[in-house]
Amino acid sequence: MTAPLAPRLRRIVEAEYPRFSDGEMARRRAAIEVLIAAAGADHLVFCGANRFGSSVPWLTQWPVTAEAIGVFSPGRPDALFVQYFNHLPLARRLAGRAEVAWGGESSIQSAISALAHRGAKPGRVAVIGPMNFEQHAALSARFGDIINLNRDYVRLRQIKSEEEIDWLRIGAHFSDRGMTGLRDGLQAGRSERELGDLVERAYLAQGATNWIHYFGVTPMRDPQVSVPAQFPSSRPVRKGDIVFAEISAAFWDYAGQVLRSFAVAEEPPPLYRDLHHAADAAFDAIVAVLKDGAMPADVVGAAGVIEQAGFTTCDDLLHGFGGGYLPPILGSHSRPAGPVPAEPFTAGMVVVIQPNVVTRDGKAGVQTGEMVLVTKTGIERMHDFPRGFIRV
Repeated sequence: MTAPLAPRLRRIVEAEYPRFSDGEMARRRAAIEVLIAAAGADHLVFCGANRFGSSVPWLTQWPVTAEAIGVFSPGRPDALFVQYFNHLPLARRLAGRAEVAWGGESSIQSAISALAHRGAKPGRVAVIGPMNFEQHAALSARFGDIINLNRDYVRLRQIKSEEEIDWLRIGAHFSDRGMTGLRDGLQAGRSERELGDLVERAYLAQGATNWIHYFGVTPMRDPQVSVPAQFPSSRPVRKGDIVFAEISAAFWDYAGQVLRSFAVAEEPPPLYRDLHHAADAAFDAIVAVLKDGAMPADVVGAAGVIEQAGFTTCDDLLHGFGGGYLPPILGSHSRPAGPVPAEPFTAGMVVVIQPNVVTRDGKAGVQTGEMVLVTKTGIERMHDFPRGFIRV
């Protein structure tokens, strides 16, 4: 069973619409003001679309739906332009500190008008978020070169506040519920599509939303799948299959992430025992070195037990989380994810350790791991779903 939420976290979940404190929102605004000033800008345009673009909810508490473009000017309320018109009533409730309006025919043109009204000058406007080509062209035609603050914003989001960590704990709790639902309902005859129903049914009524639930399903004695798939098939689960899963349930914009492997109605054969032993060893080795001041190269080196066992990886070994798929994004020695960053880990970072150990021919694999909090002396688990290769 998933452990119950702590009372303070339960109170957050049970609010009609949960809110961050005034102090937390002021902290965020102050941090953005520092970025703007350091870049030589006076105003910021922040944006998102199709439920993507974390700066919008981070600054206003309005989760992006179809489209949202905001104007941030130090010392003034944000101007937030929302599509569609019928989204305005709730946006005004949730983004209560902002001046929320319909974006009209063009949200970027509405934002440009707001910038002009606020006295914005060419070369002094910055942007955060997934701005498309047409939006950028319109903004730069009016204000010249636009200052890109996306990398600075991502770096800012790597360190979490105490309130953000609490919301991530809630996301971890709901993700554990999803994995529990999968474990308890997993049996031969269910399709991969039905596995998603087991997962989502475990947390939707509790206040969570689906972020991802990826499944890999293949016979353990004739494997053809080594990494969870991003879309489920109609294939039924069969006796002797491995089912491995990556599950993230979100509490608003704050998701957990837990990864586990299950053997269906049979004990794992030697190959899968060896694969999972290597994955567990890699997880433990990473945990042993991960703390404030540790270097990403230390993590990659610790995971060398994977290659020593004769295996490799497919998925990333570790990545930052909470506000996006954040740096550092690390691969293994045999499957790098790009240059290994030189910046150390810092207390307050939240990362996912997820050794997806696979055979070198790419036919068999396992998944294990979970989201953890980096501390001064090590890591703190945020999930409580049991580790291990579980037979169901």
